[in-house]
Amino acid sequence: MKTLITGGAGFIGSHLAELLIAKGHQVLVLDNLRSGLAENLSLIQNHPKFTFANADICNAKSIKPLFEDVDWVFHLAGLADIVPSIEMPSQYYNTNVSGTLNVLECARDFGAKRVLYAASSSSYGIPDVYPTPESTPIRPQYPYALTKHMGEELVLHWANVYKLPAISLRLFNVFGVRSRTTGAYGAVFGVFLTQKLNGRPFTVVGDGTQTRDFTYVTDVAEAFLCAAESKVSGEAMNVGSGNHYSVNHLIDLLGGDVEFIKKRPGEPDCTFADVNKIKNLLGWKAGVSFEEGVSRLLDRIDDWKEAPLWDPTSINQATESWFQYLGDRKK
Repeated sequence: MKTLITGGAGFIGSHLAELLIAKGHQVLVLDNLRSGLAENLSLIQNHPKFTFANADICNAKSIKPLFEDVDWVFHLAGLADIVPSIEMPSQYYNTNVSGTLNVLECARDFGAKRVLYAASSSSYGIPDVYPTPESTPIRPQYPYALTKHMGEELVLHWANVYKLPAISLRLFNVFGVRSRTTGAYGAVFGVFLTQKLNGRPFTVVGDGTQTRDFTYVTDVAEAFLCAAESKVSGEAMNVGSGNHYSVNHLIDLLGGDVEFIKKRPGEPDCTFADVNKIKNLLGWKAGVSFEEGVSRLLDRIDDWKEAPLWDPTSINQATESWFQYLGDRKK
């Protein structure tokens, strides 16, 4: 197949690009390199079936020609992180919502056979049920989660109204090598690995008993491929590991001292995907254990040499807006 990956120079997108190349597909990566890195594609950049286009999904006119003759569209481009979404909501809307509309219309105009969308489990907010099924009410706590869900609503609506074959995959806590090492304060692995490299204590939010459904990135890439190869359309599906793990367990695997910081509003004590739907419809399930995934990261810990080193003071400064806007919503 001729495939196009928006955001293909990013963390998940680059792993997906490698998988598709390995399976014999042609891959066109569309990325504006705002958060993606060209070096993430170094293993395939010279492959005869690989092409790169520096373009922005917010510019429909510039990206439209790239969709000609494309069979599968994997839409992974978007703005991530909680705090920047609170501070720059219009930018998040433009990219995650309007940008998604542009991708859908380009795919529809050229008759794409499949569109696969990277949604976010953060759209569930703080769910009432664990493991959390797809029928759980959507209650986004901040603009990033809201705009990712709005993008999903567009994808599923286009599948229904325009018969564009599309699936939305709600990703839970993806981790692995090549996860982003720069930019806004964010993913726990980037924070902890840099702290370990520098001999600093791990900054654990709350008491560390909160759990996350950590899913290894190559498993997530496989889920996208399974979705593309299927005939299913118009469905949203969770992508999770089938388990959940405490931050304290992660600390035990990494090894090091701990410094506890204030618990943050709007964060669930647990994320845990019900993955029965994707198992039944696509036959997919995660294969890399949490412990194996952490081991792979430790083997590549030097990748975090240039990443920001966070401490309680800098974290408090970086998350000030988080507490300001999400701390007491009754005011």
